Amino acid sequence: MPKKDYDTGTQSSEEMPSIETDRDINIVEEQRENNRSDSIESFLLNEDPDRQESDGMTDTLNTEENTAVTVNVYDVASYILHKLGDVSTMKLQKLVYYCQAWSLVWDEKPLFPESIKAWANGPVVGELFFQLKGLFTVNENHLLIGNYKKLNEVQIETIDAVIEHYGDKSAQWLITLSHMEDPWKNTRDGLQDGIRSNRIIALEDMASYYSSL
Repeated sequence: MPKKDYDTGTQSSEEMPSIETDRDINIVEEQRENNRSDSIESFLLNEDPDRQESDGMTDTLNTEENTAVTVNVYDVASYILHKLGDVSTMKLQKLVYYCQAWSLVWDEKPLFPESIKAWANGPVVGELFFQLKGLFTVNENHLLIGNYKKLNEVQIETIDAVIEHYGDKSAQWLITLSHMEDPWKNTRDGLQDGIRSNRIIALEDMASYYSSL
């Protein structure tokens, strides 16, 4: 499980992912509280379920935890790309998914409103996929909509923790991990491998599963 300000180690992207136990959950919660008090897929199957350049980082971000600004998946993707630079579209999709998952656990609310679907190659946000369709590797210049400056400090904290934990992993490593986890597996229950699906992964299932790790 990702942690705030926690060294995730040097596990290579070639290693098979493993689901962590609950032994670190107290550390996660304590670190999160300390942080808050300080101020806080073109490789995807051809499935059809239905970009703002910016400079500067935290000093220009929205610092209000209870901001009324509505954040969408493009804003989250914009921040990830600003931090990481070039990444594959498949990896971006998985990072967005894990941002949503851990926001549900730590912040007790979704980070963005767009639904996540259980596609054959793992969880995918269809709207983001179609914005970047036809591209394999992308950076923030490819995403013509999305503004990471809309994010507040709590949202940034969550995304940063996800990037710290998952950001050095390959797209295939993240796909394999998501295939091992209940939200994607249970949503695709009864479907054969590789079969297209528009089934939506329920937020409740994500919150329940990841909070149990």
